[in-house]
This record gives sequence, structure tokens and C-alpha cells, in this order.
Amino acid sequence: MNRPGGGHAEAGHRDRDGDPESRSGDGRVVVVSADIGAGHDAAAVELAGRLAADGIVTEYLNFFAALPRPLHALVREGYRGLLSWLPWGYDTLFTITDRSPLTVTAIRAGLRLAAQRTLRRLPPDTRLVVTTFPFANQLLGPLRHRGQLTAPVMTYVTDFVVHPTWISPGIDVYCVIHEIAHRQATARGAQDVRVVGPLVSTRFAPTPTAHRRAARARFGLPEQDRLALIVAGAWGLGEVTRTAAEVLATGCVTPVVVCGRNDALRRRLHTFPGHVLGWVDDMPTLMRAVDVVVENAGGLTCQQSLASGLPTVTYRPIPGHGRANARVLAEAGLTTYVTTPTHLRPVLTALTATDNAPTLVAADDMAAVVAEAIHPEPTGPADHR
Repeated sequence: MNRPGGGHAEAGHRDRDGDPESRSGDGRVVVVSADIGAGHDAAAVELAGRLAADGIVTEYLNFFAALPRPLHALVREGYRGLLSWLPWGYDTLFTITDRSPLTVTAIRAGLRLAAQRTLRRLPPDTRLVVTTFPFANQLLGPLRHRGQLTAPVMTYVTDFVVHPTWISPGIDVYCVIHEIAHRQATARGAQDVRVVGPLVSTRFAPTPTAHRRAARARFGLPEQDRLALIVAGAWGLGEVTRTAAEVLATGCVTPVVVCGRNDALRRRLHTFPGHVLGWVDDMPTLMRAVDVVVENAGGLTCQQSLASGLPTVTYRPIPGHGRANARVLAEAGLTTYVTTPTHLRPVLTALTATDNAPTLVAADDMAAVVAEAIHPEPTGPADHR
């Protein structure tokens, strides 16, 4: 797989131009993601790794590569800017697109400008397209619906909330990570909806207490304290400084703040009496070191904490999808949504005193769903794959 940011996945990747077997064999799965935040690309990379282990060739396409370069930068940085400086503006935009089908139709119409460029970028041996970014559905779904794209299109919804931008004519299969999302997708008109396990590494798993000491030593964290991991995605967005101060003020946990790639946030917290980290490459080990996670978006890191068996608190969620995910996660009993500072202490005290954290119900492996789509069960006496 062509990895986001360059490079290739070693297993299962065949060069598009140099390997005739990739053109005459089983073909490949094209995974369409977007380098906006980290969650969409992380899901794409995890899926590619699982498929490679099964010998399935994958190709990565960045959705924004089909757009003119200035527009790519405008959308990416505009999104980041709205969340950072005009959060109410992003919340308004999210709400309008959630409630008005006309806005999604307008997005779909605008993306038609990128249709031919996208089709040219798809390898001729494409057997299946999998998307992990909603706007990709608004581009590829209509191409499939009009017969311009013959390969089926499957989407993996990276959020617990199914926003209307995920739904489009022409999408063959929708894969979601919870029954609530299944109901939402169906209510919005999706036909074939499957519940799958989250696309997070198997390294995120409940860990025996005996392994905690080594994990804490790895990050220079105190052995005996109750630790609360505060996360805000790859970009470190939201009211992180305020959250860190309020968690510290509870007196019942020691905050460990991950700033991601937000160097300005890390500088603002340089005198913070808790533990402040920048970008962390080894999140599975860091999660083994802590007692509870405090998050604000309900995305990738939340899925990682649930897979790790950690109690998870949503606090001061970012606008739009963050607040929507917070409500759904709380409704599902997966996280605790704390809405006022006064409730932080009792919630954190209770959650760090128990070993019974909620977990996602076991579901089909997304890679198995993909494999079944490109290698359906034989109907005759022999399998001629």
C-alpha cells in the first residue's frame, strides 16, 4: 500500500506499473482516505495492514489528490482554522449539513469537477474501493451510481455518528462500529449496513496490571499515581489547557496531556505541573500506563481507549462531530459525558476505582468483510479463486 505521507507497506503491495501479476491476478483494493487529522488515514493504514496479511494488494489514494492543490490546502487548513478559532462556525456548518439535504447535494455537485481526475487515478485492476473519508463518498458514490466506476464501493465510517455526508447513492456497503450507527445509517437511507470492529491496532488491548510499571517507566510517569490521559487528536484541538487545569484541580488524578502535533499547545503547557507530551508514536504503551482517558472528539483515540479496556470520559468536546459523538457514546454506555467541572472529581474517582470498563461488542473484522467482497464464497463444487 502507498502509505499516507509516502512510502509503501512492505507486505501485500505491488507496484502499479512494474508488476504484471497485479494486473492479471486478483486485482487490488483501493483505499481512499484523506490527510485531515489522523483518524481517517490511521483507519486506512490499519485496514491495509490486515489485508496485506491475507495477501490482498492495496493501493492508497488521498482524496485531496483529486482536487487542485490550492483547494486541498484551503479545505484542510480551513477545517483546522474553524475548529481552532471559530468553533461556533464549524458547529453551525456541521448542523446545517446535518439538517439540510440540499447542502450535501451541493457538495456532491461541486465534487463532480474532480470526477475524471479521480477515475484516471484508479488502477485498471481495481476490484473494490474502500473509503474512510465522507467526502470521498460524495465523489465516488455518484460515479458508481452512474456506471462510470464499475468496482463496488464500500465505506468505513470512522465516527460513532453517521453524518449525512457519509451517505450517497452508489455506495454498495456501509461499515459502522456500533448498532446505534447502524440505525442512523439505515434511517438516512443506507441499504446494506454492516457492524464491524474498529480499525485500531490489536496492540490496543486490555493489559494486566503487572505490565503497567514498565509502561510508566517508558514515559517517565510515576508508579503509584492514578493517571488521567488527556487527548485531543493529532492536531491537539479544543479546550485542552482548560481541561488539563480542571482535571488537575480535582486532586484525584495526575494529568498526562498529549498535545499531538500542536507545538503551540505544548509551549503553553510548559509550566503545567502534570506531565506534558508532544506527538506520541507508541500510544498502545502509553494507554497501558494510565488509569482513565479524557477525550474530546469520540474519534480514533476514543476507539483506542475502548479497545484498551480503559474507562473513558468525554469532556469539553469539540464542536460538530465531537459533541454529536459524545451524546451517542454516552447513550451507548461506552463513555461518561461530563458536562460541568463539578462533576469531574466524582466521575474520575469512581472510574479509577473499578476494573470494569465498557468495551465495544465483538463484531466482524473489517478486513474479513473486504475479503468476502472480493472473494465471495463459491456457489459451485470448487473454489476457483
